[in-house]
Amino acid sequence: MILTVTPNPSLDRTYEVPALERGEVVRATGERVDPGGKGVNVSRAVAAAGRRTVAVLPLGGAPGALVADLLDTHGIEVAPVRVAGATRSNIALAESDGVLTKINAPGPELSAEEQERLLDTVREQSRDADWIACCGSLPRGLAPSWYADVVTRAHAMGARIALDTSGQALLEALRARPDVVKPNAEELAEAVARPLMTVGDALKAAEEVRAMGAHAVLASLGADGQLLVSDTGAWFGSARVSEVRSNVGAGDASLAGFLIAGGTGPEALASAVAHGAAAVRLPGSVMPAPADLNPAAVTVTRYIPVDRELTEPTP
Repeated sequence: MILTVTPNPSLDRTYEVPALERGEVVRATGERVDPGGKGVNVSRAVAAAGRRTVAVLPLGGAPGALVADLLDTHGIEVAPVRVAGATRSNIALAESDGVLTKINAPGPELSAEEQERLLDTVREQSRDADWIACCGSLPRGLAPSWYADVVTRAHAMGARIALDTSGQALLEALRARPDVVKPNAEELAEAVARPLMTVGDALKAAEEVRAMGAHAVLASLGADGQLLVSDTGAWFGSARVSEVRSNVGAGDASLAGFLIAGGTGPEALASAVAHGAAAVRLPGSVMPAPADLNPAAVTVTRYIPVDRELTEPTP
């Protein structure tokens, strides 16, 4: 069982539009409403693969009730923590050329009592978990050290932790030595406080993040592929993608694929790349099912193209 923890979930509305013109009326060609949040997306991808998953998340108001209902339709067990504030609603505008514009609301502020109930629920649900995936931004009220506390408590119970967050929350959590962290290129650059221009830059940054405390780093480099750096070495994975429809949740699908395949080694990296490549071919934040995967298009190698310039270098 893969347990996911999403401290700041959302109700996500995705509109497909021909092009985004500021100040004009834009008519959508497609619309989706999905339960959102990085951990929620991981649970959706795990459930789509036919694996058991439990989602721990604070929920409040009408948007929170709808998130719970939508998760139930996906076959995901929900362990809700009821909060006074309403769950946030986010909007994504996906243009036909693959450009995505996202508007993310801040979400409710959690009281001290709600924070403690969230931690208690994670502890209660983690007894049967093979992996605990802690994902996304922290809501107002939670200290940057909150994820570090979760990692420490999980390790005390013998659980393995995968962490997908950024900024100070990531830096604080690294001190607690999570089993794997999954930054994208921008988050990786932020962690080492310098821009990344090549795959080699990303490799060096991932090695530094390992030195900060992570046992392994699964780095998503967008269209350029993914890196896995662990104590047994480094691997580079990539896949051919003919058409990008939406990259919403692609990194979350990658993390799900990684954990589904055991969460270690080149086989897990290949699964991560296959899931990420499948996700970008789907609308909105739809998570891929096994039928959407194309393992034959995936290449995983120990050869790292260190001189390859990133398609989207970080600032």
